[in-house]
Amino acid sequence: MATAVARFGTESFDEFLSSLKRVGVVISNEFELRERLAEARRWRYAFTTLANHGRSLGIRFDGDKANAAAIRNTLARFEFPEQTQGSLTDALHPQE
Repeated sequence: MATAVARFGTESFDEFLSSLKRVGVVISNEFELRERLAEARRWRYAFTTLANHGRSLGIRFDGDKANAAAIRNTLARFEFPEQTQGSLTDALHPQE
């Protein structure tokens, strides 16, 4: 059981951020984002908050070159709640 908990710890948010970058999302102030996610008990909740309100900390996402469907698939694969996937996709893939 301890290995399952470890899997959803630091490794999981590292894998998640790498997956976002692979689909074309650029993260500004990634160091600050990673620090805050590492401190959080529930990194998915922390990420959702920072994606929507992290601009004052310099945390920004540029997904202009990313495919919105690929972002949403990544969110689903990392078990983000379905009700937050739409707002997160919008935050990570801003519409002009």
